[in-house]
Order: sequence, then structure tokens, then C-alpha cells
Amino acid sequence: MPLDPHRSGDPLADRRADYAEAYAKARDFAAAADLMRQALALAPGWTLGRMRLASFLEEAGAREEAGTVYAQVAAGNADDPYGAGLKLAALGLAQAPAAPPPAFVAGLFDQYANGFETQLVERLGYRVPDLLFATLAEVADEPLHFVRALDLGCGTGLMGERLRPVCDRLEGIDLSVGMLEKARSKRLYDTLTECDVLAAGKGHEGSYDCVAAADVLTYLGDLAPVFAHVATLLAPGGLFAFSVEADDEAAGFTLRPSLRYAHAPAELARLLMLAGFEPLLEQRAELRRDRGEPVLGAIIVARRLSHLA
Repeated sequence: MPLDPHRSGDPLADRRADYAEAYAKARDFAAAADLMRQALALAPGWTLGRMRLASFLEEAGAREEAGTVYAQVAAGNADDPYGAGLKLAALGLAQAPAAPPPAFVAGLFDQYANGFETQLVERLGYRVPDLLFATLAEVADEPLHFVRALDLGCGTGLMGERLRPVCDRLEGIDLSVGMLEKARSKRLYDTLTECDVLAAGKGHEGSYDCVAAADVLTYLGDLAPVFAHVATLLAPGGLFAFSVEADDEAAGFTLRPSLRYAHAPAELARLLMLAGFEPLLEQRAELRRDRGEPVLGAIIVARRLSHLA
């Protein structure tokens, strides 16, 4: 298997794949798909090549054929690092999973780590950390101050930059090693841990007075387990602030073509109360832009009650 997953290891197959990419750039996706089939005939075990074939077929309007390729890739890769199962669901050919494969999320953000802030803030108008911090300040009974805060999915530290001045201790977790390296270089956090959201804060239950999740829960479908876990981490009265992409018509949550999830805020309020939270504030806002279009969402803050549900 080649060390670079973007190459097949077969020079002739790689040349055909390069031609396929050129045709795709010219928006001749049918020709791109044909050339990628030729490449895969020479390198049939090249997983990323099969994913590229499926994407070309999808763009060419051959959804069923694309779905067949995605399904084959998902079935042959238990970790599904390329998100084939998610793409199949986004085509409407499978049920949306409750959460994406962790390997897919980690790989996605490792890939974007170097140019993440430039792309997100400067080009896409990303506003979530500022919005979250403003809502926390709005619900606070006194000047904002936390003894111990946890930044879920901290990324490069954009939320940490806002929280650090008002925290005695700030901890961050993320699945992406690349993102954690960027966050570490900023020297904002007392600790940084590579782990999943549901593994965050293990051994420190009940010791946080703030948990923030900026643009993290958009990569998860079923949020009930997350809410239950965060409730165990927070001390009574602690605040949970997070963002979601909003879809009031969704039956709980829906997977969008972007492979991000959108949630119905009314359903989230119900799930929060079931988990032992008091919803305090919901603010609708434009979170960012995607392909020139606004991505609308909700900024939500809830308080952990004295007794869990």
C-alpha cells in the first residue's frame, strides 16, 4: 500500500487519476469518472481513488452508482476514515448515523489544521466563539469568571482565546492531533487532551463550572449522550454553552450535504431538560458562510441543575 493515500502506487494509474482530476476541474465529471475507473482497474485496492470515483459520479448525476461505490468502501473499511457511510446517507441512500466515524472527523481536521483559521475566520466569516462568549456574558449573574472551564473540540484555540482571560484553569480536548498542535503553540490551555467528546473530563466529574462547544456539535447527530456526559462534568449551577446549525423542521437532527448535522433547537431544549439542565438562552445567528451562502444556527446556553435528571 502506498505511503501517500492520495497516490495509488501504480505510476500509470496515478497518471490516469491526474487526468481525471483535470477533467473534474473543467467540470466534465463523466470523463473524470471514466478515467478514474481506468485508474482503479490498474489499482483496485486504492480506497481514496474509489472515493474520488464516487464523487465524480455524484457530480455527473449518477447518484445510484456513486452510492454503490460509497457502500462498498464503507463495508470494506470498519473505521471509515473517508466518511463513505456519511456520504451515502447524505445522498439519501442510507439512514444518517447518530455520529460520524471518529477517524473521519480526526482526519478531516488534521487535513485543515494548517490553514484552518485563515479559511474559517477570514474567508468564511466564522463568528461562533464571539457569539458564544457574548451569550455567556449575557447570562452571567456577575462579571464573567470561571474557576475551571473545558473547551470541547477546542481546535486551534479560537474559543480558548476568549475564555482564557476569564478562567483560572482552562482545559481543551480534540480528536485532531494537528489541531491540538496549533492550540498548544498558543499557550492558552493548562491541559490539552486528544480524545472524543464523550471521553472528555474523565476523572474530573462535577469539577467544571463552564463547558463550551464552539462549532463541535454540528459534527454529531444524536446529542442526548453528549448532554448527559456534560451534565456529569459540570458542578451544580455550571454553564454549558454551544452552537448548532438550526433546522426547525428536522425530526431531531438531519445530515446536510456538507456532512454537518443540523438540529431542531426545540428538541435540544427538551433533551437538555431531560439531562438535568435549565435552558437559559437561545440566540439565532449567522454562524459562518458556506459557498457564499449564510449558515444559520443557534447559540444555546444552559445551566446545570442541582440534581441530575
